[in-house]
Amino acid sequence: QVQLVESGGGLVQAGGSLRLSCAASVRTFSSYAMGWFRQAPGKEREFAAGINWSGTSTYYADSVKGRFTISRDNAKNTVYLQMNSLKPEDTAVYYCAAHPNYGVVTLGYDYWGQGTQVTVSS
Repeated sequence: QVQLVESGGGLVQAGGSLRLSCAASVRTFSSYAMGWFRQAPGKEREFAAGINWSGTSTYYADSVKGRFTISRDNAKNTVYLQMNSLKPEDTAVYYCAAHPNYGVVTLGYDYWGQGTQVTVSS
């Protein structure tokens, strides 16, 4: 069982930055691929970024590529999402997720956090 707790969301102006964190309660954090998803009001949840077990491989949705950076610290059981050049359309609840796979994964995640709200004002 994996428990995930996100933090770092908030209100920011367009063009600003936020850093999300996700702390995992699991003994074998490095055995899991991790991902960040987001769900805007009235829309389906969508994949934003993923990272492999070691942090050496990442993958991004086209909508965030070049602006968001996913990283992880296996010693701290934590995954991060650095979000720069934020746009109003980035407004959403952001969720971190864990998948029992070593490579980068874009779907089929088994464990989810409760989400953190990110609001970008214009």
